[in-house]
Amino acid sequence: MNVPFVDLKAQYLNIKSEVGVAVQSVFEKGVFVGGIFVSEFEKSFGETYGVNHCIGVGNGTDALFLILKALGISEGDEVITPAHSWISTTETISLAGGTSVFADVDNLYYTIAPENVQSKINRKTKAVIVVHLYGQAAPVKEIAELCKKHDLFLIEDCSQAHLTEDCNQLVGKFGIASAFSFYPTKNLGAYGDAGCVLTSDSDFALKIRRLANHGGLNKDEHLMEGINSRLDVLQAAFLKVKLKHLGKWTDQRIRNASVYYSSLKDVEGIILPYVRPDTKHSFHLFVIRAKERNEMKLFLETHGIQTMIHYPTALPFEPAYKHHKYSVEDFAVAFKLSQEILSLPIYPELSLEQIAFVCEKIKEFYSK
Repeated sequence: MNVPFVDLKAQYLNIKSEVGVAVQSVFEKGVFVGGIFVSEFEKSFGETYGVNHCIGVGNGTDALFLILKALGISEGDEVITPAHSWISTTETISLAGGTSVFADVDNLYYTIAPENVQSKINRKTKAVIVVHLYGQAAPVKEIAELCKKHDLFLIEDCSQAHLTEDCNQLVGKFGIASAFSFYPTKNLGAYGDAGCVLTSDSDFALKIRRLANHGGLNKDEHLMEGINSRLDVLQAAFLKVKLKHLGKWTDQRIRNASVYYSSLKDVEGIILPYVRPDTKHSFHLFVIRAKERNEMKLFLETHGIQTMIHYPTALPFEPAYKHHKYSVEDFAVAFKLSQEILSLPIYPELSLEQIAFVCEKIKEFYSK
């Protein structure tokens, strides 16, 4: 049996006719930058979250960068961010002119820990980026309280957390703004790069729109220097189609996770992902911790099962940050995770038979 890590073709075949209509509509309209398809998706996604402003941009990395620029992050400013995440979270801080300050993550939930945030705050700190990693809600309410106490901006990176909830509230609504990625493999993915910024602050939304469009909203208007980061029209049309299915797809991911939990709960050698209490995990990824991780990954591959490691190197130990000369002890949890974590297939179209096969082979590996 072949079990790919993700199967975008299977997803496409399920919505093929809707995608075809979307493509035809765009070409019949003849508008390929901005226009109704972008505004319709922005309206729909904003309404899904109950947020006043959704600004479509080129990708999730741009979304983070634009938020930081709009906040005025610049040289001398520090932004606290988790040591275990994708590099977009930190490279955008540097690109904006600020300095990344890493905080270690929680050993159970793998998201930034409030006590570690508190220990990093000083007079240079201007903001905190909370990453809702793998679909797991970070302790955003506690960190929001910290930010309020110290007069800091709270930014949410929701690139892996579409429809994730904390205490029955969708994450992405706790800070000044949130960034979303619609990379093809995300829970809500385009057929190319795409992203957006959500905010309920009208003035801030206006600034983001200007920054994303060369500093102005109209042709030849440049109130400031900006960049060119617009949501592609075709991607907006595709995303509007897929958004209608996102709730069902999320339920299927949760169903698949429950099958993994049931089948693997007694397997010695692995730790299944914990779910933070009073949250809804959207399971962008199903990440286990495994003894002999690399050997098991290879074993699964030999049986046609594709897995991934998210992420094999904790950010402070990436070559891009080697000048900081961090030690393993500085970020002990993030380092340990990088040696143990393994992402199993979890996409909505994954069959129960495929999940059973994955579980069977994991059990076989640890029974040796």
